[in-house]
Amino acid sequence: ADLARLTQLSTQTVAIIVGRLLDDGLLVKQDRVRGKIGQPSVPLSLNPQGAFSVGIQVGRRNLELLVADFTGQPVERVEVLYDYPDPDQLLASMAEGLQTLQTRMGDLWPRTVGVGLTAPLSLHKWADLMGGQAATALARWEHIDLPAQVQRLTDLPVVFAKDTTAACVAELLQGHGRSVRSFLYVFVGTFIGGGLVLSGHIMNGERGNAGAIGSLPVGLANGASGMPPQLLQKASGWQLEQALLAAGHNPLLIHQNAIMDAAYAEFTAPWLVQASQALAMTVASSAAFLDLDAVVMDGSLGAPLMNALMRATQDALSGYRFDGMHQPQLLAGQVGAHARALGGALLPLHSQFFPDKDI
Repeated sequence: ADLARLTQLSTQTVAIIVGRLLDDGLLVKQDRVRGKIGQPSVPLSLNPQGAFSVGIQVGRRNLELLVADFTGQPVERVEVLYDYPDPDQLLASMAEGLQTLQTRMGDLWPRTVGVGLTAPLSLHKWADLMGGQAATALARWEHIDLPAQVQRLTDLPVVFAKDTTAACVAELLQGHGRSVRSFLYVFVGTFIGGGLVLSGHIMNGERGNAGAIGSLPVGLANGASGMPPQLLQKASGWQLEQALLAAGHNPLLIHQNAIMDAAYAEFTAPWLVQASQALAMTVASSAAFLDLDAVVMDGSLGAPLMNALMRATQDALSGYRFDGMHQPQLLAGQVGAHARALGGALLPLHSQFFPDKDI
């Protein structure tokens, strides 16, 4: 009866559709609700095992494969860490990871409907920042059709999205997007990137670059100092990694809670100042152009470091005027470090089952 009112279809039509969905295993009946006027009602819900989807996230420091169920919850996960993404090794690890997931899923694997692949749009760019062998390996990505290569590894249909756009999809569907209509999404990982939601819809742009805040200049160009740095060069985890590495520490500490120990303050403190100042400038600039409700910050950094970055950015925003525009609220992301892989997994589910194809 509730579905009939929501869809404005007849009760008989809804009953037929629901019957088919129950037969297909996509819906399940809950316990009857008694105590109200009339016949006891039977609540319906999505069957978590009704369908599954795989998200594959290719990063500059890690490969993550994740299976999400029909309610968008992760159920299996495989991660491979590396110093840089060598194409041959990465594709071999991907094939092995897919086989591992299929083995773990067992009889449920046939209910997997697709693969959502996410990666930076230009893996070969900014190779000079990583240097050495990493630069050589990254340069090879310029001539590799990654979606086509992944499609060769599986019979499932493969869809592609920019990694930070996929993370933004996860936040839109599973996080603040349920209550915030327009927001700039910021994801801080090895490199910083972003996504954009306006009026409840992901904005991709003509070339998929909407919300590409990593390329945003954070300074003025002039003849004396040359080209201004980009946000990516000021607020990425990469800069903190390199400072730790130069001092003989494990660069992967940035993803661990221990990074906020006093022993590492000489590295984290200057990075937090530099990153927060650049992010505050980004927030102020974006607010002027986009009239945002909020800026949502998430990342693969350790939670204490992300919290410190949020606080420092909020403090740095006091140095900017918001006269004539709305100052967006600064919110911590609700999805977390696996947002890119989870967003990838959500793409096939929503393209096949969601009524709004523009999601």
